[in-house]
Amino acid sequence: MHADLWDVPVWLVLVVGAVAGERMLELVVSSRHARWARAHGGIEFGNRHYPVMVAIHTALLAGMLLEVALRDRPFVPAVGLSALAVVVLLQGLRWWCIRCLGPRWNTRVIVVPGLPLVRRGPYRWLRHPNYAVVVAEGIALPLVHGAWLTSLLFTLANSAVLAVRLRVENTALGIAT
Repeated sequence: MHADLWDVPVWLVLVVGAVAGERMLELVVSSRHARWARAHGGIEFGNRHYPVMVAIHTALLAGMLLEVALRDRPFVPAVGLSALAVVVLLQGLRWWCIRCLGPRWNTRVIVVPGLPLVRRGPYRWLRHPNYAVVVAEGIALPLVHGAWLTSLLFTLANSAVLAVRLRVENTALGIAT
C-alpha cells in the first residue's frame, strides 16, 4: 500500500470529474423541479435520509479515487473499459428517467397530490428505474479502475439508504410495498 495521491491517472480524474459535473447538473434540474412541485402543492416526505444519501454518493466519487491511489489498484482494460461503457449507458438511462418524469423528477421525495403515476418510458417496466440505474452505477463506476472495495462499500451503504428511500417514496405515492 502506498499513499501517493498523484498516482491517480488523469483520465480517471476526468471521468470522476465528468460524473461529478453530471451530478451538479442533476442538482440544478432537481432544484428547478422542486420549485415547480412546491408551486403546484407538492409535499415533501422523508427528508431526514437525504443528507445521508448525498454523503454516500459523494463518498462514491472520492472513495474510488482514494482507493485507486492508496491501494494501488491496477487498470484492467477488459474490466475497466466494459465498466466505463456501462457507466456511459447508465447516464443515458438516468436522463431518460428524468425526461419521462419531467418536472416531477427531483432528488428529494416531493409529491404533487392528484397527479397520476408516470407509466411511460422505463416506468412501463420498472416502478423505480432511476434507482436501478443508481445501483448499477455504484457497482460499475468504481470498477472502471479496479476500486472493488469502493463498489462493495457503496453498494452496502446505498442498499441501506435505498431501503429507507423506497419505503418513504412508496408510501408518499400511495403504493403498497
